[in-house]
Amino acid sequence: MNFHAAKAFVLDKLERELSEQLAYHGIHHTLDVFYTIEELCYLEKVSPYEELLLKTAALFHDSGFTINNKEHEMLGCQIARQHLPAYGYTPTEVDRICGMIMATKIPQDPQNYLEEIMCDADLDYLGRDDFYDIGSTLFEELKAYNVLKTEEAWNRLQVNFLEKHAFFTRTNKRRRAPKKQQYLKELKVIVDSYEKS
Repeated sequence: MNFHAAKAFVLDKLERELSEQLAYHGIHHTLDVFYTIEELCYLEKVSPYEELLLKTAALFHDSGFTINNKEHEMLGCQIARQHLPAYGYTPTEVDRICGMIMATKIPQDPQNYLEEIMCDADLDYLGRDDFYDIGSTLFEELKAYNVLKTEEAWNRLQVNFLEKHAFFTRTNKRRRAPKKQQYLKELKVIVDSYEKS
């Protein structure tokens, strides 16, 4: 497989075709997931071959947004199936990559270890220092697409989401879960204040 050519192709596509309204799901998010995959592969001791599959999945996982913001995982798989064979990826490799892309659909439902790593990379920020900064870009994007209107609705959504979310890998359970719990506590205090007002 010619990973570097596939990477150049998809990054160029994202750069040219992603909507300006995607404050969160822009190329910066794809690259964030890509670099997190590199970290997790190192810490989880993933083989170089499987790391290439994961990195390919990271690059393509939100490419469906170039078509539509609904069902973007399925659309991303279509893009992967359409283009990856030209870069020497086998049907089995493309199937595995599509499995990783589909696993990131919320609620996340990974079926194997590589899909678990992909899911943790996609939502790594939930337990990082930049949680509030990245969260605010998602809030902007959801407002732009008329999914949410108010900060109250956003904070309630975040509490609900964080309560249901769990990291899968040993690495992220250790390095991200404690901080994620801290953010959940902070947000619950904010949401409780709405009830009283």
